[in-house]
Amino acid sequence: MGVKAMLPSYELGFYALVVTCAVLYSGSGIFEASRDSMNRKAFRDGIKPGWHYFGRKMDVADFEWVMWFTSFRNIIIFALSGHVLFGKICSMTVPQHRAVMYMIYGVLAVLGSMGLVYLMIILSHCLVLYSVALAKQKWLCYVAGLCCLASFKVEPFGSWQSGFVTGAFDLQDVLFYGGCTFTIMRCMSFALESSEKEEGIYSIFDLFKYNFYLPFFFFGPVMTFDQFHAQVSTRELRRRDDEMKNIRVNALLHVGAIVAVDIFFHFFYILTLPSDLKFVNRLSDWSLAGLAYSNLVYDWVKAAVMFGVINTIARLDHLDPPQPPKCITMLYIFAETHFDRGINDWLCKYVYDHIGENHDNILKELVASITTFAITTLWLGPCEVVYVWSLVNCFGLNFELWVQKFFQLGPFAKLEARLSGAMSRRIRAAFGAVNFWAIVLYNILALNSLEFALLVTKRLLVTGFPVSTLSIWFITYCGVQLIKERERILALEEEEKGDKAKVE
Repeated sequence: MGVKAMLPSYELGFYALVVTCAVLYSGSGIFEASRDSMNRKAFRDGIKPGWHYFGRKMDVADFEWVMWFTSFRNIIIFALSGHVLFGKICSMTVPQHRAVMYMIYGVLAVLGSMGLVYLMIILSHCLVLYSVALAKQKWLCYVAGLCCLASFKVEPFGSWQSGFVTGAFDLQDVLFYGGCTFTIMRCMSFALESSEKEEGIYSIFDLFKYNFYLPFFFFGPVMTFDQFHAQVSTRELRRRDDEMKNIRVNALLHVGAIVAVDIFFHFFYILTLPSDLKFVNRLSDWSLAGLAYSNLVYDWVKAAVMFGVINTIARLDHLDPPQPPKCITMLYIFAETHFDRGINDWLCKYVYDHIGENHDNILKELVASITTFAITTLWLGPCEVVYVWSLVNCFGLNFELWVQKFFQLGPFAKLEARLSGAMSRRIRAAFGAVNFWAIVLYNILALNSLEFALLVTKRLLVTGFPVSTLSIWFITYCGVQLIKERERILALEEEEKGDKAKVE
């Protein structure tokens, strides 16, 4: 109820005004803190010389972002440009064998960048999981796959395998663990899909073609085997209307996002500030809330840029890869919170939806979410912060269902039925605002530190109560109403498309 309920335009305008003013006010506080802390000794490692003509230094605390545009930049341009040219030639000359050509290019690129021993390690895990797939037993595929994944995420097995790779360069660890762990997830998908195949099993070359597709190899996203196999097996390569235009537009948007982040990092030190808790503790409650929220937005932008560039390459190869993650600004439900939609799709298909089914049963949902976050913990690498992050997010996911079931009880259902659609939407938005901040507080655990998350929680819920707590809750409520309005418009557009399709 209340999904398609409309609110008065003046009410929505008021919400937009409140959110805009709050963002500007919070942003001004972060800007002043960044300007005042530019030369602090505690921030020397996180802030480096930047735009001297503007008198600004740059926040370089994010290792991944700096890596992409310094030591990894030339490798990205060279490898992906070569893949695009090679893929275009193959699509024009031998479209029926393009998957084999992609595999050959991928193997050569992996061999050239990481060496023969690394390639042998990858192939050995592929062969192990292919052998397990021959048994066509799902439970055996899960056990073998998770054991292989643990061999890279649990010490001393991870260090033992990485020790075989000779030589040393800045990106060796990143490429080693990225390629290995994504390989295991792909091999598990291959094994599980093979176990469901009615007759026979997919060949070992189907696995190699799937695993060594270069754009996905080191950093994902994970595309399930059934989707990849169906798409690369298509011999008639046709573009949809305006597809190339959309690809060019997306490419320009990614370039614009990169430039915007670079500009942002010269004026807002959102990644370095949380490293000094004494300094952060002197910020206002509004600035602190904005700082926590900004960290989540930035992490989404980073994921959107990385997967967006890779997805653009995949679309040029006539593939339909997993979409970039949904922006944290548009989220107030735990079930939609993910920064890697490929891993999320994998987990939902093979674990979460498989166990939880329609997600209406509280017990099944609990088992499904615990299992899903247990595998996610192994995927991220077991450690204290990951344990806490998994625990609180698993609780949040289940708590949503518990609250939903509670308010579906007779008295509450009758009460809501007597309310107008607009009032029901307002009440749901009030609960959604609380959920929004639960998502923010739970996820900055992994993005920053446990200490920073505890500081933000204490300031917003304890020392800031009631003024800061209620005012930030109200502003978040306004933001959730704007999100709901967008969802309402999208729902109406989908309904119109469905009606047109029925008429045609």
